[in-house]
Amino acid sequence: MKSRANKWLHKGTPWIWFNAGAVAISIVMVIGLLLVLTIRGMNHFWPRDVLQATYNPPVAAGERATTKLLGEHVETESVGAVQLASSGIPVDESQELYRRQLMKFGNRDLTGADFGWVLPDYLSDISYPEELVVLERREWGNFYGFLSSVKESGTDVTLVSNEVALWQEFTARLERALTISDEIYDIEKNDIGDINYEVERLRLRERRLELDGKVSPEQRADIDETRQQLDADYQALQSELVGLYEEIDRDSAVFIVANQQETEIKLSEVVRAYQPNSMNLLNKLGTYFSKLGEFLTDEPREANTEGGIFPAIFGTVVMVLLMSVFVTPLGVIAAVYLREYAKQGFITRAIRIAVNNLAGVPSIVYGVFGLGFFIYIIGGEIDQALYPEALPAPTFGTPGLLWASLTLALLTVPVVIVATEEGLARIPRSVREGSLALGATKFETIWRVVLPMASPAMMTGLILAIARAAGEVAPLMLVGVVKLAPALPVDGNYPYVHLDQKFMHLGFHIYDVGFQSPNVEAARPLVFATALLLVVVIALLNFSAVLLRNHLREKYKALDV
Repeated sequence: MKSRANKWLHKGTPWIWFNAGAVAISIVMVIGLLLVLTIRGMNHFWPRDVLQATYNPPVAAGERATTKLLGEHVETESVGAVQLASSGIPVDESQELYRRQLMKFGNRDLTGADFGWVLPDYLSDISYPEELVVLERREWGNFYGFLSSVKESGTDVTLVSNEVALWQEFTARLERALTISDEIYDIEKNDIGDINYEVERLRLRERRLELDGKVSPEQRADIDETRQQLDADYQALQSELVGLYEEIDRDSAVFIVANQQETEIKLSEVVRAYQPNSMNLLNKLGTYFSKLGEFLTDEPREANTEGGIFPAIFGTVVMVLLMSVFVTPLGVIAAVYLREYAKQGFITRAIRIAVNNLAGVPSIVYGVFGLGFFIYIIGGEIDQALYPEALPAPTFGTPGLLWASLTLALLTVPVVIVATEEGLARIPRSVREGSLALGATKFETIWRVVLPMASPAMMTGLILAIARAAGEVAPLMLVGVVKLAPALPVDGNYPYVHLDQKFMHLGFHIYDVGFQSPNVEAARPLVFATALLLVVVIALLNFSAVLLRNHLREKYKALDV
């Protein structure tokens, strides 16, 4: 029996089972994490039913406070009686645990807080009125109330008694307001934005001519004429904007909130309106995908706790692509030199040790290096040499997309070097000798034979680099990422790609929303949703690189590399 156990141990069977168990646990943990992110994040966009109730919590011995409530149920938790008593709620401390519910009441502009805890034991008269309206606003978050009347220029236009006609009138006028809002956005961001950009370019051109001492009367007249034309275009757009703002401010609606207080809301402040308690499954699915689409394609608002995160998605993808463009040639050239050209000795071994140690340097150190070397030194010199007309305002001497990409390229270049060297080492010596015997030079052999065969290993290094760089946050806080940058680094203005521009990043967005938000409860679901989206973006980038690697591996499969 003992010999069988020893034989079983010597075969390594326990270690096989141990490794298999560890892999299984890791897979379960990853799947569990993705499920938590999906459930907690995607559930945020579902239009929940809104309850109306009377709340009678005890405020002192034998006394109760009666409050009318409107709100959504967010979550339920168990809390100790001692904790409730310490918060001023008189409870029976002999009962160890109480259930409490987190409710989203909205109406932050009226009450000061849009979330609160209630004890379900003291809720009564619970109902779900079909006529209850939920408004998503550009400011102050959600609003819950009952539609009372619709006004045009301060005058009622519908009868309160006809609820169906009232709601139809409201939705029609809201659609009109949203259409006008889109026109205003297009003029302000695109048309006026383009004019402002051209005015700034014209100013810099004039300043450059003055610095060079080459301002002729003809050039001055041409600049003045162009400026006058731009000013005329700007004034025309401003006049159009004034008319649109008058049109969008025409309509408003009066709502009655839980405490029977009336409040008037301009339709220009509303993003979306729906009656969740009267919606069927199909309508709720339509609203759900509408809100999800807004999250993926729109700009953030309300301190990043509302709206979308498209600028962060775009900034993350563009930065990773630029980083890949920079890190691949750097890593491959370094690996080729170390493997194919450098004399194998003490210095080469020391360089390899240094490269491996670079992979363990904290990422914030790279951020400090990028800030000091790329931005202050190289960026400052570029401004002095190429953009003197813009000084003292920096152009490249300030954090931006280019420096963030270069900093992450330095952070990930050791990974690419090591992976490429391993790929070069796997190529048989006979392949090199055969190429040289046919008359090819060493460079031609490396360029046409060795590197193509090692390309799958190069792609493996790039995949690992993308996986690390896409999730880095600490260095980016120093070299280019900001809380809010709705303007994309790629647009229709010359030179079309603005590498000097600051940008948003999904990783920093998660940090900002999760730890810097003034409204923690409203921001919490967006943390899960954004984290899930970051995982999906990294997975898609890696999947694309894996497909390319597999294509290259299949192409050179005959060479057994």
